This record gives sequence, C-alpha cells and structure tokens, in this order.
Amino acid sequence: MSKNQGTKKQRESTRQNSEPKGPMPAQKQPRPGIESEMRPRPEFLAPNYKGAEKLKGKAALITGGDSGIGRSVAVLYAREGADVAIVYLPEEQPDAEETRQYVEREGGRCLLIAGDVKESAFCREAVEKTVAEFGRLDVLVNNAGIVKDGLLLKVKDGQVVGKMGLDQWNAVIGVNLTGVFLCGREAAERMVKLGNGGVIVNISSISKDGNVGQTNYTATKAGVAAMAVTWAKELARYGIRTGAIAPGFCATDILSGMTPETLAKVTAPVPLKRLGEPNEIAQTAVFIVENDFFTGRTIAVDGGLRL
Repeated sequence: MSKNQGTKKQRESTRQNSEPKGPMPAQKQPRPGIESEMRPRPEFLAPNYKGAEKLKGKAALITGGDSGIGRSVAVLYAREGADVAIVYLPEEQPDAEETRQYVEREGGRCLLIAGDVKESAFCREAVEKTVAEFGRLDVLVNNAGIVKDGLLLKVKDGQVVGKMGLDQWNAVIGVNLTGVFLCGREAAERMVKLGNGGVIVNISSISKDGNVGQTNYTATKAGVAAMAVTWAKELARYGIRTGAIAPGFCATDILSGMTPETLAKVTAPVPLKRLGEPNEIAQTAVFIVENDFFTGRTIAVDGGLRL
C-alpha cells in the first residue's frame, strides 16, 4: 500500500467514526438544557472540516451562539478567519464561556454579550458592542430560538379540554420572530452606515412547512425564511445579502427531555436514519457568507426528510 493510499484510508476511517450512530439517548435535564451537560456531546467541532481563510478579516455576530448550531457556526467562522461575538441568555454563561475557549483555539477573537433578543435596546447594544470590539460587522446569524410545543386544541370525547395559551404563542414569537426582526434591523442599519455590505443568515427549520403541535414555532420559522427573501430584495442595493437555513432534527440542547421512544420516532422517517449534527448545519452557514452570488434563498439541511 502506498503512503497516499494509507492516508486516504485513515481519513475515511476518521470520517466514518465521527458520524453519529443511530438515535440520540434521552437527556436528563429540562428542555432546553445546557449543552455541556449533554451525553453524548453534539458534534460541533467538525473534525474533518479544513479552514481556508474564506472569512478572513470579517466580524460576525451570532445570536444563541453559546450552544447548538450557533456554537458550531462560531467555531467554523473562526476556523475560516473571522472574529465572532455571541449573544446568549445570562443563565447560559457556562456554555458561552466554553464556546469562547473553542473559538480562541481556532485563532479567532470572541466577544460574549449576555442579554435578551426580544429587547430592541439590547439588540442595538449587541451590534454596537460588536463594532466597537472588532471595528466592523460583516455577518449577522439569527440563530437564537426556543420551543414551547402544544396542540392548538386538545379534544376529549368531543369536548375541548385545553388549547395553546397566548403565553405560549407570545414567548416563541418574541424570541424566534421579533428577535430576528430586531437584530436584523439593527445589524442592517449598521452595515449600511459602515458601507462595506454584509450578510444576514436566518436559521429557519423544516418545521416551517407545518408540524403537529407547533403552531407557534412553525409560524416563526416560516416567517424568518420569508424575511430572508424580503430583505434580499430590499437590501441588495446596499451590498447586503441574506439567506436562510432550514435544518432538520439536530442533536442540540433543544432535544433535552425527549424520551428514547420520541427520538426514535423523530429519526425514523429520515432517509439517513439519524439526527443531524450542529457542524453539518454550520458548514452551510459558511457557504452562504462566502458565496457572493447567493441571496434570498432557504437551504434545507435535513438528511433528506423533505424529499
């Protein structure tokens, strides 16, 4: 066997060993949980992904960047040469600190900004802090999101015995839709003032097409995909591109609390027969930023679920 053949086989072995195997076991913590307490840990480092300075010199602001898809986006952006600021809730400080360590290992600078994307003043503050720290803002990734599932109506023996509460609706709309609007508006304004263009990436979901028990969540994920289209048309004149990613079911802290039976049911219709990993979504977030002719589209990364 030649040296090159041996190296190729070693790479293939590493790739196969790093792929998730089967359903994720139940997570013993409330939903959403703390990623550092998940077992096994979601794959956010993308061990086979090699950086090529695609984002060298850029600065990105990532909401929900402490864990899950947002964490992996932060790490891969840093691997590609970017500095990153991550937004997270104060109670997620342990995950945020860990994310900063991984970003810095990739050679990037990482600014931690704790706060709530539902608040207009905070969104402006996060944008301004990013610019103050890095001298620029090239990318916004709207990733922060929550779930509060429930049926629109619960009916037993022909009688309505429960329904989705307005508090459930408002909580999810506030983070997943209003938060995206606020951060997008503030980031776009700053990008226009800086005059260097920019990119906004909205994290949608395959649930945007409708999902039982998720009236609130599906409405938000359809909304942020539509925002990407609208913003692409409105902001192109300023050199700002937009895009969205619709992940399938992924191994993130949002799955905490699900039983093994539920997780198995979730993965059963997926042609690849497994959950996605955060790094598999994050690689698409790199593509959207580095491809200068991409705007206004939503890319599904779902293991073939919506084929």
